[in-house]
Amino acid sequence: MHEKITLDNGLRLLTSKMPHTRSVSIVLFIASGPRYETATEAGISHFIEHLCFKGTEKRRNSQEISEAIESVGGIINGGTDKALTTFWCRVTSEHYRLAVDVLIILLRHSRFDAADIDRERQIIIEEINMSLDSPRQRVATLIDELMWPGQPLGRDIAGSKETVEALTREQMLGFFSKHYLPPTTVIAVAGDIEQKQIHDAVSQTLGEWKPDKVNTGFPNQDNQKAARVNIEFRETEQANICLGIPGLSFFHPDRYAIDLLSIILGEGMSSRLFVEIREHQGLAYDIHSYTDHFADSGSLIIHAGVDSERVDSALRAIINQLSELKEHISKAELKKAKEIAKGRLLLSLESSRNVAAWLGAQELLINRILTPDEVISLVEAVTTEDLKRIAQQLLTSEKLNLAIVGPIEQEEPLAKLLKL
Repeated sequence: MHEKITLDNGLRLLTSKMPHTRSVSIVLFIASGPRYETATEAGISHFIEHLCFKGTEKRRNSQEISEAIESVGGIINGGTDKALTTFWCRVTSEHYRLAVDVLIILLRHSRFDAADIDRERQIIIEEINMSLDSPRQRVATLIDELMWPGQPLGRDIAGSKETVEALTREQMLGFFSKHYLPPTTVIAVAGDIEQKQIHDAVSQTLGEWKPDKVNTGFPNQDNQKAARVNIEFRETEQANICLGIPGLSFFHPDRYAIDLLSIILGEGMSSRLFVEIREHQGLAYDIHSYTDHFADSGSLIIHAGVDSERVDSALRAIINQLSELKEHISKAELKKAKEIAKGRLLLSLESSRNVAAWLGAQELLINRILTPDEVISLVEAVTTEDLKRIAQQLLTSEKLNLAIVGPIEQEEPLAKLLKL
């Protein structure tokens, strides 16, 4: 499916030839994000990601960077997650050299101009304000704070207005020099390419990039002993609810089992939560579940938007579904969940960007690339007994976390419902 080379400086390059497509996607992955930040640095990875688009030695401002790609019909963007930062381009195959040039110069020669920093600081504060004004986004932040209190994984990726205001150019340059390094960078390229040409281009431009001491991320500690609740009162039309349970890491042998458990529980219009909470009881328009995996932790999250007068009814119904999940999972449900998981994976890999993301994220986060067939084999090996065992192990009263944003004033009555 792919080829991999590691340069002498530790940078890893992954390429996947997809001759049936007419696009090429290049994605840069860097081990940078909240996982690597101290409390006073909160948001610095996200801030740096923004600044890399503000100007380089070759393209002096954000307009010149975006026009270079958009003028040939391509797309360029970036993103920061809990444990990685990405920069990516997707272009038609004849313009892949331009995309490689733009991204590599962005990675190595961003200017970090003082005026750009001051301007972008205000933009990021407005981004934070936008998130604070969105109950749906705000409740997602609150559930992370409950799941990982006082830890990097529990912080908002953008940081807070206070930390963003306080970050200096010197801090950013120092963080950049410690975390943007060849051994902590993976370049993944997929599409209609000649792999040797990509190898040669990257080796020539990044082969002289000097490695340095690699910084590891801060560890996560899971010592939850009792259910936690955080309610933020808002005068909104509905209450946004997140119910979170500590999950499993990338490396846990049951990570695919908990993914299948989430599919059965709340992914799709035929899932248990959707059918019962929405279709049968009419308690929510949107209700769903999802899983997250990290190097030493994970989560299973249920999200719903419900009438503030019916929060207790919705929470009882959700808890009831979790209780039933511990007691009964049919072979038919597991078979359907496996087909959903396989179908999502295979259909997603028809996109060159998704193939590049599939390769690069695995290489950076787990230092191993499973092929789709290997993942499918692991999914197929999961049994109903595995799911029941995981459900009984993870779905316990003391591991429940409830975050709510909405017109709710009393915490104690809802806290009493957190019983499994």
